[in-house]
Amino acid sequence: MNKTTEQHPRHINEKKVNQLLKTSKGQIEGILKMYAEDRYCVDISKQILSVIALLQNANALILNDHITTCVSEAIIDKKGKEKIDEITETLVKYLR
Repeated sequence: MNKTTEQHPRHINEKKVNQLLKTSKGQIEGILKMYAEDRYCVDISKQILSVIALLQNANALILNDHITTCVSEAIIDKKGKEKIDEITETLVKYLR
């Protein structure tokens, strides 16, 4: 680990993100099993929507970490426009 990473950890929300992603993985495995067992479609759909919500929460935390660390540092270094444009581009694609 380099000095910059030690002083400014990139993954502030690491534990929560890992928890959300692992929960999502488990739910996806459950959905695959439900689908293979020909379970009720609405029940499967509800589980899919639940996973989508978990992934959206994980994504929000990851973007928060990025803004808090990388973007903040870039602004201090007078290179913030590039990072802000990158996030804007990502959000525009995501929100479509």
